Amino acid sequence: QVGLPIMMDDGEVRVFKGYRSQHNASRGPYKGGVRYHPNADLSHVRALGMLMTWKTALADVPFGGAKGGVAVDPRGLSTQELNRLTRRYTLSMHHVLGVNRDIAAPDLGTSAQTMAWIMDAYGSIHGHTPGIVTGKPIELGGSLGRAEAPGRGAAVVGCRAIVDSGSTPEQSTVAVQGYGAVGSSAARTMFEGGAKVIAVSDVDGAIINSTGLDIDELDQIIAEDGCVSDF
Repeated sequence: QVGLPIMMDDGEVRVFKGYRSQHNASRGPYKGGVRYHPNADLSHVRALGMLMTWKTALADVPFGGAKGGVAVDPRGLSTQELNRLTRRYTLSMHHVLGVNRDIAAPDLGTSAQTMAWIMDAYGSIHGHTPGIVTGKPIELGGSLGRAEAPGRGAAVVGCRAIVDSGSTPEQSTVAVQGYGAVGSSAARTMFEGGAKVIAVSDVDGAIINSTGLDIDELDQIIAEDGCVSDF
C-alpha cells in the first residue's frame, strides 16, 4: 500500500492510495490487472489477486496471481492527471514488478493507454521492458485481438454452457451486466452467434428490450455518447 501525491491540473496536490497484492507465484511470475476504482482497497485487491491465481491455473498458463489498484474514479480526472497518477503508481511499485516477478495488465477503469504509461515509467528506471505489461497498444508490442479476448472467452464459455444444458444460442436470451470492454465484446460475440441480447447495463443505467437489442446500433450510440442509457 502506497500514498500517491499527484499535482492536479488546477495546481492542487491530492494524495491517492495505491495497492498491489501478490498472492501466489508457484506456477510462474505474478500476473494481474491494475484497476482504478473509488472502492479499491487492500482487502479488495487481495481477494482479486487470489482469484487470479485460480484463473491462471485453470487456463494452464505459466503465471501466478496478483492484482493492483488505485482508489480513484478515473472519469473525474483529465488525461494528463491520469498520466501523472499512473506514472507515480509505477515508480512507487517498480521494485515489486518485473517480467520475471510481477506483470501488470488492464482492468476496471484502465486501458491499453494506461499500460503504455506503466511501460514507459518502468522503462525510465529499468530500461526498455515491453514485457512488464500485457494489454498494451499494438504499436508498442501488444497482441492483436487482446481487447476482445476476455469478452469473447466469456461468450465461448457461455455458449458451451448453453449447449451442455440441451439448448442452442439461437434459442437463448442474454443479459449483460457491465457493458464495458469485456461485456460489450461478450454481447457482440453472443449476438453474432445467434443469441438474443435483451438487456445490458453499465454504471450509468440499463436498457431492456424483450424482442432483442441491435448490438451494432447500440455500440454506435455508445461510441458517440458513452453510456447505454442513451440508446
